Amino acid sequence: MTDSDDATDVLDLVSDLHAHLEATAELPVETRASQWLGEAEAVVADAVGPDVPEAVVEKRVGQVRMLLSNVAGTGNETADDHVAAARELVDEIEDRL
Repeated sequence: MTDSDDATDVLDLVSDLHAHLEATAELPVETRASQWLGEAEAVVADAVGPDVPEAVVEKRVGQVRMLLSNVAGTGNETADDHVAAARELVDEIEDRL
């Protein structure tokens, strides 16, 4: 993150990532998927906020990528859409870091 606009964009993307993962907690999903998604939500929560160092954001987003790789499906179409959006956000955030 080289300038304040890029930093703000990344912070917004991380916040959006958290929101998508958080939204899956409200939906009926398969047990194993729920465990991975819950862990991913907790991990990315550590990267939300204006004072989080870039290295922490990068590490946490990488961990979210790994956790989401374990979710083949959730058994819920809306949750699957949130997972797909979360994966896209992970790609976008990593591209910007």
